Amino acid sequence: MNLLLAEADAAVAGQGAASMISLVVMLVFWFGVMYFLMIRPQRKEQKKKAALVNSVEVGDSILTTSGFYGIVIDVTDEDVIVEFGNNKNCRIPMKKAAIEQVEKPDSE
Repeated sequence: MNLLLAEADAAVAGQGAASMISLVVMLVFWFGVMYFLMIRPQRKEQKKKAALVNSVEVGDSILTTSGFYGIVIDVTDEDVIVEFGNNKNCRIPMKKAAIEQVEKPDSE
């Protein structure tokens, strides 16, 4: 009788270990799915935005996050000075993070 109870306990312990391993495998699988669907694309977009902001030069036409179009007239480490519209006196300093799109002037 003791031998049967020992075998039953061993079987239950084996099932517990197997269920724990399957739980860990499922958690790793879901973390991998979330990484490839959420984290990786976000990091890729951040790198793309950083490259865009770092490529800004004097004379580039930009679109800001607020929807204004302007031309860059000065660039510093964190800021740019942008000239808006036809009025040459409308020059506004702004953070580089506020740049949404950059269009390089034609080299023709």
